Order: sequence, then C-alpha cells, then structure tokens
Amino acid sequence: MGLSVYILLAAVGLYLVLEGIIPFLSPRYWRRMVSNMARQSDRALHVTGFILMVFGVILLTIAHHFI
Repeated sequence: MGLSVYILLAAVGLYLVLEGIIPFLSPRYWRRMVSNMARQSDRALHVTGFILMVFGVILLTIAHHFI
C-alpha cells in the first residue's frame, strides 16, 4: 500500500474517532447540538462550512510543510 493511501486511511480514521467522541461521551448534549444546527439558516450553515474548510486547508498546508 502506498504512503498516500496510508495517510488517507489514517486521516479518515482520525476523523471518525474525533466525530464519535461527543456522541459517545455525552449523547444528550450531541442530540441538542444537532437539533440546534437543524434550526440554523442555510446561510449560517454555508458560512460555518466555509470557515471550517478554510481552517482545514490551513492546517493541511501547515502539516504539509512538516512532512
């Protein structure tokens, strides 16, 4: 298996672990958070998604410089 496939699998695995922490530790809080997100406007979700993507690209760029 190539290094890039390994990195992709590691990244997806880490993402799944991080996504599962809050529902595992506090399902009631997670349910409330998802309910609040469902009530947000499309624009608010678009802006939030954009900010998260930009932050992710910045982190990936910084990580790339250390590899």
